[in-house]
Amino acid sequence: MRKPRSAAGVAVLDPDGAVFLFRYDNEEVGVHWAMPGGGLEPGESPREGARRELREETGWEATPAYRSDLEPGTLLCTWEHDFTRAGVPVRRHEHVYVSHGPRREPTDGAAAAHAEERILAWRWWTPEQPARATEAVWPPDLAGLLAALRKST
Repeated sequence: MRKPRSAAGVAVLDPDGAVFLFRYDNEEVGVHWAMPGGGLEPGESPREGARRELREETGWEATPAYRSDLEPGTLLCTWEHDFTRAGVPVRRHEHVYVSHGPRREPTDGAAAAHAEERILAWRWWTPEQPARATEAVWPPDLAGLLAALRKST
């Protein structure tokens, strides 16, 4: 039986619509690409958790010019998936929000979070690239979700 785990993530989009993804290595599902995010802490709302996870995993801080990129905006989707975290099988229910910001790199201060979460790399993907990925991308229909978002704005 899998333990339920509530989570949240953020699809950060740059001005050209590219999405920021991390390359993770999970003991059960292997290497995959996903946006910054993770499990919620007790009493934390999905938006609060998404904001915290984004800050922890990227090291990004709000600046006067870019305050909105750390704020989870529109709900892109919710989805569930099974995997193993720290040796425990979990069923993760995740809220994924959209945020807009500048194209930038994670700060050096995020290195500890990368080691703990088994983040191997990161990169910006054009909106079409997730559909052509040779490794798994989470959520699986990210390219379709981003296309629908572009059409609605």
